[in-house]
Amino acid sequence: MSHPLHGVRFPGESPAYRIARDRLLQAEMDLRRQTEATAALRRALPLGGAIPVDYQFDDEGDTPLDTDIERQTRMSDLFVEGNDTLVVYSFMFGPAMAAPCPSCTSILDALDGEMPHLRQRVNVAVVARSPIQRIRHFARERGWRHLHLLSSAHNTYNADYHGETADGRQMPALNVFLRQGGTIHHTWGSELMFVPPEPGQDPRHVDPIWPLWNVLDYLPEGRGSDWRPRLAYEP
Repeated sequence: MSHPLHGVRFPGESPAYRIARDRLLQAEMDLRRQTEATAALRRALPLGGAIPVDYQFDDEGDTPLDTDIERQTRMSDLFVEGNDTLVVYSFMFGPAMAAPCPSCTSILDALDGEMPHLRQRVNVAVVARSPIQRIRHFARERGWRHLHLLSSAHNTYNADYHGETADGRQMPALNVFLRQGGTIHHTWGSELMFVPPEPGQDPRHVDPIWPLWNVLDYLPEGRGSDWRPRLAYEP
């Protein structure tokens, strides 16, 4: 019999449960090590390419419920003094779409609540292809209060950083940029969506920032293969 990994027990658990749980716990420990090792590789990446242009976005601002102000903001303006890192999420909400992507919306529902915390460490922006007025209207309907929403309707950011395909199809993408010596460099992008997943597996390229699936993975039945979030549910 293997040595128990710790002494904590739950009411009514059987010896068979503990043996199986310790086996799983060892796998969880291995996954934690792999996660940390992967993060170290990410931090060790050399600088990526400089942005091809200082993109000009139509800007909603970072308080979509409180203002009707519209302005143009360059990418370089998204960096606040003393913070040289920028995370940009490409939101699948193009002008030809009848409604935004429900999965992206689920991600942004959670991210909106985290923004006051994230701003202590990093600049964050959300970019969609639709006109800024349409983005604002949806944000107000959704109750988002903290996201910095931008429209790329008049620039090539989405196409350049793979938030849009050549035929205009919108794609979810997460990209990270670093300002160094007055130049903005790309440092990382969510490339898992470009490699073939194993059979029955989603690309999961933005799952780490998506609390929904991380919670469902703890369930006995798992996340399932035939359920996806919606924009609204029956009461």
